[in-house]
Amino acid sequence: MSSKVSHVEDVELSKMEEGSVGGTSNQPTTGVPTSVSSSSGFSIIVATTLQKLLAELIGTYLIVFTGCAAIIVEKTKGEVTYPGICLTWGLIIMIVVYTLEHISCHFNPSVTITYALLRGFPWKQVPFYIGAQILGSILASGTLSLLLDVPPEAYFGNLPSGSDAQSVVMEIIISFILMFVIFGTAFDERAHNQFAGVAIGMTVLMNALIAGTISGASMNPARSIGPAVVMHIYRGLWIYVVGPTIGCILGGIAYNSMRYMDQFPSKVTSWSISFDKKLINWFSILKGKFFDAFHKVH
Repeated sequence: MSSKVSHVEDVELSKMEEGSVGGTSNQPTTGVPTSVSSSSGFSIIVATTLQKLLAELIGTYLIVFTGCAAIIVEKTKGEVTYPGICLTWGLIIMIVVYTLEHISCHFNPSVTITYALLRGFPWKQVPFYIGAQILGSILASGTLSLLLDVPPEAYFGNLPSGSDAQSVVMEIIISFILMFVIFGTAFDERAHNQFAGVAIGMTVLMNALIAGTISGASMNPARSIGPAVVMHIYRGLWIYVVGPTIGCILGGIAYNSMRYMDQFPSKVTSWSISFDKKLINWFSILKGKFFDAFHKVH
């Protein structure tokens, strides 16, 4: 859930870190004067990255705190109603997107991973973004647990009401819908993306209405991990990590393929090659780390 400007900044910052902005020159060209020293450029990168990470932490905190508070109040006092819970989730998503979209607004590990795979978001920043999102969720869940003295029966995380298979498929589908909408409203230059926050918030509201009683309508691993850690309830947690991640990636692939079909084969092919190279590079890194660890043990 990030604006085009934020995406361009992420790519440019990555290039600054690698010294590749502006052709062969090592001087950054993203608004930083060429006379600025490398240490000053590094300080700018660090400050901007910390700003984005803080936005991710605070944004995720606000989302989890508000949405889960509605769940707790409904379970303990019965004054919110199920549609009210769904509306709360949709509204807080919309509010936070409009508040932080000019800085950074992923708020979701599955969204961050999809951006890295399909939108050129720097892989080196992915662990930090996911860490900030999960920390924000844990802090929000801890605040609610202390503030409202939540009993076990008022658990505000996600639990499958049916089979695990049913829940994971539902999470894949609703996360697919969410990412498809994000790509269509926030990234397609033909769209009126000033309404992206409304579209994304309404998508979350709709998904919560149709899937909340089946899988819990997480769509976000961080949203599920925070309450699970604080309340020590881990049943079915894998569903809310695997399902949203698969769904978001598939939703992004579907929109990209449809969006660039009129430029086939050049755009689709180059995108596919880039996607394949990223996957190959990712698995190569994992394989190298595995063998290094294996050799150290033996």
